[in-house]
Amino acid sequence: MTVTDLEKRTAPQSTRSAEHVPGLSGLGLFTVLLGAFLSIADYFIVNVALPTIGTELHASPVTLEMVVAGYGLSYALLLVIGGRLGDAFGRRRLFLAGIAAFTVTSLICGVAPDAVTLVVARILQGASAALMVPQVLATIQAATTLQRRSRAIGLYGVTGGIAGVIGQLAGGLLIAANVAGTGWRLIFLVNVPIGLVALLLALKTTPATQSHDPAKVDVRGTILLGLAVLSLLVPLTVGRTLGWPIWTFGLLAAFPVIAVAFVLFERKLEKSGRLPLVPPSLMRVPSMRRGLLLAVPFFTGFGGLMFCFAVAMQSDLRMSPLEAGLTYVPLSIAYLFSSLSAARLVDRFGRTVLTVGSAGTVVGYVIILITALSSWSSLSPLTLAPGMVILGFGQGLVMTPLFRLVLSDVPADRAGAGSGVLITTQQTSLALGVALLGGIFLSLTGVGGPAGRTAFAVVMVAELVVTVVVGIGSRWLPNPAGRSGRVIVTD
Repeated sequence: MTVTDLEKRTAPQSTRSAEHVPGLSGLGLFTVLLGAFLSIADYFIVNVALPTIGTELHASPVTLEMVVAGYGLSYALLLVIGGRLGDAFGRRRLFLAGIAAFTVTSLICGVAPDAVTLVVARILQGASAALMVPQVLATIQAATTLQRRSRAIGLYGVTGGIAGVIGQLAGGLLIAANVAGTGWRLIFLVNVPIGLVALLLALKTTPATQSHDPAKVDVRGTILLGLAVLSLLVPLTVGRTLGWPIWTFGLLAAFPVIAVAFVLFERKLEKSGRLPLVPPSLMRVPSMRRGLLLAVPFFTGFGGLMFCFAVAMQSDLRMSPLEAGLTYVPLSIAYLFSSLSAARLVDRFGRTVLTVGSAGTVVGYVIILITALSSWSSLSPLTLAPGMVILGFGQGLVMTPLFRLVLSDVPADRAGAGSGVLITTQQTSLALGVALLGGIFLSLTGVGGPAGRTAFAVVMVAELVVTVVVGIGSRWLPNPAGRSGRVIVTD
């Protein structure tokens, strides 16, 4: 099946008039974005709480890494399946199920009596997010039209970035609040009332959409993709802590073999006329292919940045969780401002916005690097603020347009599959960033002193290289300026 074939399959429905489309209201958009916010924030909110969790639950370093990685792995593994199930059974139905499950698993995390229970609950929480989040972009694709869709996808990009930095800020604030002696548990328990509100809002405001030609679940492709992701992320996540036993190298060696087997099977399945988990023809859509090639390094750098900052601020500089969280305030404010402006700027200047955003991000990293090298032992949220402001402003001009661009040419009847692939790439890259850059930092650092400063500098230089690659690569992206997007398909 080619891209043209996919277009033909969606053509009959795409000619429907707007009167037959169940639109997404402003409150409905807020509701689905709230679900996305919760899922992304919970990936990052744990970072500043890890020292406290480790002390209270007597958790080993490997267990603490799994508190973070367990969520990310199950999230990444099941995202594409979540998108496919939404296409088949209805995106509203899957969103409701995901919100409900996320609320319940958050409660279990909050009352976990030991570290093993917390890890298992985090894995289930990630699986719940994988049911919920693909429906967000798919619903936006299927229930909005033309310019409004571009703006809604832009707001999704805003939500993703803000959730990452606010997650770590909120973690510090909630731990410091220590309401009723809950300590770190409040970072999970706070999801319960928010989840219940989101569930009630979704029942009233989320339109029911699904694919008119849903495909069967690609079981073999799902297994191969899961094995590929696990064989890459598991050894990178826990290998350093375990001393790199032989099985970690075996898994890393198996990764390219499994990945090739997955690609070959997906091609064979599509040639037979069936729709695979990740359609190779979808990867030939220019916006999808080129956008994902940039999304991987960008989100890898973002995930590593958030993790390394949290560890450096607390472990090396002895900041409290609250102080570490406050470090992100200037970044989040600047990110919010630039993200909200990004959609209009892209309409006018096109992909140049991403190039300018990458240049601003580089400047931010340079200022942070110089500040850290010159006054490491006295770093504070205030001294880091100038660099964080410029960094946040630049990243807002990259992340928000990137989401819009990747999905701009995806056929509407494959919105679930497309959004699932995009968010899987995002989550896998975030986890990869934690594993690679976090691993480099933890391998080089000591507790305070020059070792920590050197490790931080190495990570910042790596971030600079990644950002330069993204900036240069942005010139090869399809130009989104003035593009109206696809005609929407809903039930």
